[in-house]
Amino acid sequence: MNKELFGVLDDDGAFNELASRPSFDRVADGESATVAIRDPAIGFPGRSAIHSDERGHCILWGEIFPPDGVSTQVAEYTLDRYEEVGTDAFAELNGSFLAFVELDDEAIVATDPARTWQCFYADTPDGRVFGTNPQRVLSAVPNTEVDRRGLLEFAHMGVVVDERTVFDRLSTIPFDGYITGEETGTLSRFVYDPADPEAFDYVDELADRIERAIARRSNYPGKTGLLLSGGYDSRTIVAQHPGIDICYTLGEPDHPEVEVARDIAGQYGADHKTLVADDDYLNVDEDVIEYSMGTRESVHVHHAGCDEKMDVDTIFHGLFFDTFLRGHFLPRNAIEFLGNRFPLQGLNPDPNPTEVLSSKFGYHPACDHIFPECYEEFDTSMDLIDDVVDEQFDKWSDRYDNVYDSIALIGIQNQPTLPFHFELADNYIESFVAADAELIDWHLKTPPEKRNTKTMKKAVRKLNPDIFRHRPPDRPHHSFRKNQVEKFLRRKMPVIDPFSSPWPDMDAQYAENELDRKLFPGYPSIHELPVRVKLRINDITKWMNSSVDENLLTPNDVLCPPPKIPTEP
Repeated sequence: MNKELFGVLDDDGAFNELASRPSFDRVADGESATVAIRDPAIGFPGRSAIHSDERGHCILWGEIFPPDGVSTQVAEYTLDRYEEVGTDAFAELNGSFLAFVELDDEAIVATDPARTWQCFYADTPDGRVFGTNPQRVLSAVPNTEVDRRGLLEFAHMGVVVDERTVFDRLSTIPFDGYITGEETGTLSRFVYDPADPEAFDYVDELADRIERAIARRSNYPGKTGLLLSGGYDSRTIVAQHPGIDICYTLGEPDHPEVEVARDIAGQYGADHKTLVADDDYLNVDEDVIEYSMGTRESVHVHHAGCDEKMDVDTIFHGLFFDTFLRGHFLPRNAIEFLGNRFPLQGLNPDPNPTEVLSSKFGYHPACDHIFPECYEEFDTSMDLIDDVVDEQFDKWSDRYDNVYDSIALIGIQNQPTLPFHFELADNYIESFVAADAELIDWHLKTPPEKRNTKTMKKAVRKLNPDIFRHRPPDRPHHSFRKNQVEKFLRRKMPVIDPFSSPWPDMDAQYAENELDRKLFPGYPSIHELPVRVKLRINDITKWMNSSVDENLLTPNDVLCPPPKIPTEP
């Protein structure tokens, strides 16, 4: 990978066996750890930073800002504050980052509040090894075994939940958490605590915070691009950022969404380019699958085949805007009528958390016909998911006080779309606006019924009254009800085209490229599964085999893992 954080806690010489020092930009040799960083943007304001002095070391990796008004270099500031207040220092940082601090011969590695970066670790005879590249961490682990439960979660949900991975001795740092040489724990930055509505105006607060979040990120170097759709989220960035040079939209040039995105870019003085996806849209090669980290589906890296067409240094996107600001994981109210589901305004008064989360992850019932043979504890994959969800609700129950926030919390902790962020950050100076600490704080202070598109639209209109001059093509009316009626009519009336995605048809591309024959020769039972599930099986089979042993798994092993699969990396 182009960017990496890697280290060994309680190092006893293992670092030099696992990594080449010249391949990193900086290596910090401490009394209790050796940690290295690679990032072409190191030293730019808001980017990765390192500070060392007689007290110890601080390495910050990713996109990091100190509190407003602080002029001290951010890594030095963090070391100073850690000396004064301990782990509370991490709550003062803003952005999408990982932090390492060594002070007084004690070392700690911490995530940002929303764990927008996965950091993996494993305990070895030579110390606790950690890093952003799980395959390098795995290389230090002797005699690991496949985690059957983790593999089943990936196959049936599209995500491996919480701290688990598909290998039993490889874990991720906990959500809102940290590791030391011997401990693993959580902090208290991501806790739902609704503010007093008399003192906290949801719309005004959101407008001000969006404005500041984008302003913090407005001075990155080089040519600046934005992945722009015709929807609500990414247009907020081009409307507020003073220096977006070019916007990119994935799709066919004549698709309505691409045309709207082109109009939005022109409205704010940016150039526009359509990214016409080719066969690489299906993400079946190892150089894209590596961004799945073995815990997420690579299918979410929609733009991966178009990197050569994107001539920018810095890239922005709207990822997580819907998650933090518009309630993506919240169960919306709906009614069933004549076999059709009609969305209504408001929240479902009696949600089923397992059904909500399984639909937001990657569950598909087509896998159930093989499930009873594979895991005797559960009859169906939905039973497995129900068990996973219940376990997570119990574990994190002190961070929420209603069912809606519980669903949102588990969804955010295991967000399926993170590979989108990982790939961009590895190839550009990537800015993750929605991970701004003020926007996360708004999410935690705002009750679930107010975290919706209506609130966000009011907020961004305060910043730019003309922001919705060009409406999303699938929401042509200001009225929510009228939009739902038109969607229904377009689906049912043959003379009117239904609303559609600008992205390529996945099923059609899969068939045209004969991927059953190429990916799964000799596995006819796999051919019967939905395309997304087949791509998921290809993801994890290739990732695990390339990580430890090219003959470790077959596609059938992914769907129905044997009780024990030992491996030697």
